[in-house]
Amino acid sequence: MDETVELTRKTAHRTSWADCYDVPGPDLFDKVHAFAQYVDWVHEKDHCFFRWPLSSPNSTRVVISHPTRGEPREMIMLGSNSYLGLTNDPRVIKASIEATKTYGYGAGSVPLYSGTCELHIQLEKRLAEWYRCEDAIIFPTGYAANVGTISALLRKEDVAVNDLFNHASIYDGCKLSGAAMHTFAHRSMRRLESVLRNVTGPEHGTLVITDGVFSMEGDLAPLDDILTIARRHNARVMLDDSHALGVIGPTGRGTAELYGVEGQIDLTVGTLSKCLGGIGGVVAGTHDAIEYLRFYARSFFFSGAVPPPVIAGALAALDILETEPHHLASLWKNIRYVTGKLRELGFDLGHTASAIIPIIIGEEMKLKELLRELLAAGVFMNFVAFPAVPRRRARLRMSMMSGHTQADLDYVIETLSRLGKKYGVIS
Repeated sequence: MDETVELTRKTAHRTSWADCYDVPGPDLFDKVHAFAQYVDWVHEKDHCFFRWPLSSPNSTRVVISHPTRGEPREMIMLGSNSYLGLTNDPRVIKASIEATKTYGYGAGSVPLYSGTCELHIQLEKRLAEWYRCEDAIIFPTGYAANVGTISALLRKEDVAVNDLFNHASIYDGCKLSGAAMHTFAHRSMRRLESVLRNVTGPEHGTLVITDGVFSMEGDLAPLDDILTIARRHNARVMLDDSHALGVIGPTGRGTAELYGVEGQIDLTVGTLSKCLGGIGGVVAGTHDAIEYLRFYARSFFFSGAVPPPVIAGALAALDILETEPHHLASLWKNIRYVTGKLRELGFDLGHTASAIIPIIIGEEMKLKELLRELLAAGVFMNFVAFPAVPRRRARLRMSMMSGHTQADLDYVIETLSRLGKKYGVIS
């Protein structure tokens, strides 16, 4: 073994993947070797919480295997973003199959050349109507939508103003643009006002960016207030509403619907990969803004178009969202039931107001031990720790679905109660 590798393995004491990110050393791969040492330790502790392979559809119950031991078993799934279960709806699957027969497996090109088919045009129009906008553009992923849009619009002389808890793809887009970047304390309108007062001016443009539903907290941006403050300072507003589509608002149209500001947001980002059950990103806005992005958003211009079968599935999923409101009602019945019971037990759920329910444990090692037992009990949830959240705010990330039965939810609540008491999370 190389001496540097041997030294790293012997001296490094790392208990989190975050500890392996910035490892100094003369070899570019020193950080790689440090991470390998951490992975060995993870396997020894049975703290393997990532890439559990599924051998069934990702639904409320799944057949899933331990990443190293195998051992496939049925588990209650509380880690999926398919909030309304449309990923597995027979009508969505049928539409995707029919599109495969008609258009083939892939698009065959980038969208601006020969990769756009009739279905892409149809979905763009439907999504523009959904967001009460003039036009929409479809990116290969939600990440690409944020990175491409921000880097296309902002220049070095411009300014981006972010909620501190915005998604990583938003920060990456800001870095790529080269624009000056400022943050305001999470959901603090006083801090937003203060930042805008100091950074806006006639010599550059300013873009205020916020998530609608924050992916690690489950809480909502005060969108009406953000819009009012931004307009007062002549700033544009960009909203990433990926976790709100199909979940937030009386008909599931998102945070703009909830706050009564539909059609007033300059750019709204959504995704096809959560409630709509596929893969892809969308940005909606004025026709002029969207046409600009088609030519200047590099993650759109230089990426293959989303395959037609996925587009057809998204169209079918939108039909269901618009005509069958009982799915949304069932989802919120489950959200209210679970959050009510867990709060009664004393769990800290933050200020969640969505299908994302953080169960804040605190210490990362305590979270790992608790989650190991939770998985052994047949309940799958996601592991979230630093740097995704502050060091003392490690948590389980529970995602609710409309199809969860009360029997399954009662079992989950009972199991969490038992383990919460065992590990001193609740009394």
